[in-house]
Amino acid sequence: MSEEKKAKSGKELRWGVERRMEFIEFRLFWEGRINRRDLIEKFGVSVPQASADLGKYQEVAPENIHYDIRAKCYYPDKDFKPKFLNPDSDRYLANMLSLSSGIMTEEECWLYSIPSYDVLPQPRRGIDPMRLRKVVGAIREKLAVQVRYQSMNAPEPEWRWITPHALAFDGYRWHVRAWCHRGEAFKDFVLARIVSIRLTKEHDLDPTEDVEWQEFIDVRIGPHPKLTETQRIAIELDYGMENGELVIPVRRGFLFYFLKRMGLDIDPDVRQPKHQQIVLINADEVYAVFSRSEGNAS
Repeated sequence: MSEEKKAKSGKELRWGVERRMEFIEFRLFWEGRINRRDLIEKFGVSVPQASADLGKYQEVAPENIHYDIRAKCYYPDKDFKPKFLNPDSDRYLANMLSLSSGIMTEEECWLYSIPSYDVLPQPRRGIDPMRLRKVVGAIREKLAVQVRYQSMNAPEPEWRWITPHALAFDGYRWHVRAWCHRGEAFKDFVLARIVSIRLTKEHDLDPTEDVEWQEFIDVRIGPHPKLTETQRIAIELDYGMENGELVIPVRRGFLFYFLKRMGLDIDPDVRQPKHQQIVLINADEVYAVFSRSEGNAS
């Protein structure tokens, strides 16, 4: 195969080059322009390399891009169709969330002309990195760990043995899913409430025995029936519903957190339809599982 055909296929490009091709398309799609300086600043490549990358992109997708001599920038053509990038709104907005939380710096972010935005502040949960490292190590090595844990069911922290097998995020807090040796059951332990860790030991644990972690239930939600027709259509569009409903597979062990976060853990008639905009379509099935899954948090 000729080098030209390899370039056009895009499949033979090295990962580093293909990553820059994706960046070119990201900037063209979201920013509407790109120049050599963008590649130089983002990837630390030389001027000749930046020029070569843009030239290679023109070879791969000549119908996507054109150069404006006056502006010294490349612009997307009207029939622009990405070849390396899968345009994703969630990814674009996730960049903003990462910037807001400090996880990502502006230098690391692919966005350039960032629009004015803000994110509802949330209290940060203090998770000690050394304790997290030990928990992750215990999961990896399949060990039990002795943790000093502050449960809301006890006035003071207590030492207990747990065997962790997974990490879980409920939208607000990180938990570790583990076998509780004291309670002889799988439970959720809030990572920030692990005060200290002192011992480890071998312990045979089959994670597949954690039925509430392994099993999923399809939660079916739809617009509140008391909304007007146009309001229901707006909710369907907002949640990407099809035929008036959205099916969301949820782990049984997550059901408590999911219903609470979505405001579905209370009677939908308690609040006005404009505030309780969605309802459970399969409420009987979900609540039956919900009642069996309560009491797992520690």
